[in-house]
Amino acid sequence: MTHTFPPAEGHIVITGAGTGIGEACARRFAAQGARVALIGRRREPLERVAAATGGLVLEGDAANAADWARFTAQLEAQGGIAALIACAGGLGAGGATDTGDAAWAAAMRANLDTAFVSARACLPQLIARRGAIVLVASIASLAAGPSVCGYTTAKHALLGLTRSLARDYGPQGVRVNAVCPGWVRTPMADEEMQPLMAHYGDTLDEAYARVCADVPLRRAASADEIANVCAFLASPAASIVTGATLVADGGSSIVDVPTLAFDRL
Repeated sequence: MTHTFPPAEGHIVITGAGTGIGEACARRFAAQGARVALIGRRREPLERVAAATGGLVLEGDAANAADWARFTAQLEAQGGIAALIACAGGLGAGGATDTGDAAWAAAMRANLDTAFVSARACLPQLIARRGAIVLVASIASLAAGPSVCGYTTAKHALLGLTRSLARDYGPQGVRVNAVCPGWVRTPMADEEMQPLMAHYGDTLDEAYARVCADVPLRRAASADEIANVCAFLASPAASIVTGATLVADGGSSIVDVPTLAFDRL
């Protein structure tokens, strides 16, 4: 099903738009005829995505309220905001005893503050247009991986933010949902494969196969597949869906981990 976003309805604002899922979302919405606004801290990747999508480049930090004051004023003057897709994230490796105060604050800022500050800034225009918010979370919002304390904690908090926003602003017509991807083949995930490649001598494809060995679909998602989920949640086709967590992980979160030993018999 194709979900259309006529340009007259305002911009689809995407944080973390220069690479990965954010870039894929920009391309997906632009292909549907939407005007996209591309937010990120690095101008070069934003300009590259803008050249392919006709998007509006807004260079700055999604966790910075002063940057958002500038963004929202410019967007209001150019048609307003129809939806926010919050893709910015990253950081947060290490167990609790390995995580200093600065690393903890950085993980919260990258994964939680970016979503909160973005949503808070966009809400007045979203209320005016009965718009939608999609927060890109993670299966780390549902379960803990090894030695990613900051990341796991921040991603869990994103689901609380989703529910709070959905409850408070649903009466004003704003829908808020979260997407929880598993492994997605992005430049950031490629970097996370490096320790496996070094330890086992795997190629990149073999490393992805290793981390997806117990995933029912036996593969990682593409960024385009996650963008399709975001497009659905932001579209009129999902008009009754709010406060929801849509897991897009190839089935990994349904696996009963304690029984995996029986698969090896």
